Amino acid sequence: MTSRLESMTPVRLTQYARGGGCACKIPPGELEAMVAGLVGAAPVTSSYDLLVGLDGGDDAAAVRLDGNTAILATTDFFTPVVDDAYDWGRIAAANALSDIYAMGGRPLLAVNLLAWPRDLLPPELAGEVLRGGLDVCRLAACHLAGGHSIDDAEPKYGLAVTGIADVRELIRNDAAEAGLPITLTKPLGVGVLNNRHKATGEVFPEAIDVMTTLNRAAGAAAIGAGIHAGTDVTGFGLLGHAFKMARASGVTIRIDPSAVPYVDGARAAVRDGYVSGGTRRNLDWVDAHVQWGAKVGEEERLLLADAQTSGGLLLVGEIPGGTVIGEVLPRSEHALVVR
Repeated sequence: MTSRLESMTPVRLTQYARGGGCACKIPPGELEAMVAGLVGAAPVTSSYDLLVGLDGGDDAAAVRLDGNTAILATTDFFTPVVDDAYDWGRIAAANALSDIYAMGGRPLLAVNLLAWPRDLLPPELAGEVLRGGLDVCRLAACHLAGGHSIDDAEPKYGLAVTGIADVRELIRNDAAEAGLPITLTKPLGVGVLNNRHKATGEVFPEAIDVMTTLNRAAGAAAIGAGIHAGTDVTGFGLLGHAFKMARASGVTIRIDPSAVPYVDGARAAVRDGYVSGGTRRNLDWVDAHVQWGAKVGEEERLLLADAQTSGGLLLVGEIPGGTVIGEVLPRSEHALVVR
């Protein structure tokens, strides 16, 4: 018997949202101004030490539970980045779980966050989104239980995730040290390909594979290598996240653009004009803090600022399978050097 979902006319979910994926984030400069008054805020009384909060712009918050055990908490959600409901659910879940891996932790429990335009889209599609999220959480050995849903004008999905980490193994934004290499664990370019997908309907399986691949193995490898500084590369692009880490650590990060890997088709997408507003805002935000090499043109700059969704880890150190794309230098006039 054919199900109602199978008999429905295909729905292009990306057409129901203004933005898409992590490119719909509030621009980094605006966001920092919004939360400036929250930095350093603490409860009147608490039995637990806040180890990581807003100060360094880290991926998740961390509280010492007891001894060397830290509880990690994060949340992430966004509008559709692809048209397929199940794939969108998988991508959104992998992206939210990444914050825990980027901090050197293991996810324990997640809950769904779902906004759905009930008058526009059938509930069966929402079920496919949730199924995608569940399947990724199962791969991550993370419980997915319950959550919250609302009727909204745009579809949105993501997770709130709780994880655990050893305090001695925390990976942070403010721990980068000069003299160490910088490693990237996934290729860039999914942002421009997602933008092309939204505009044309073209499907890019390699980009979907990148976005649905968990950062679980990379996070474990980072812990095994004794790495203590890193972040994941998402909506603020490689340059934005590298800048935040350099600023928090008081160092300069040099990136070799010729060493940065890209998903097939990314360069063509930039040349054809499929660059999101989020990517351009990322570049505008970091531009004054970058010393550009003479041969780094506009196309290369946009790719390095490309707003990623469920990107890889950017680590200070080396791990098997990662790509060394630069190094950490003592602080100079610029936080970033790209040449």
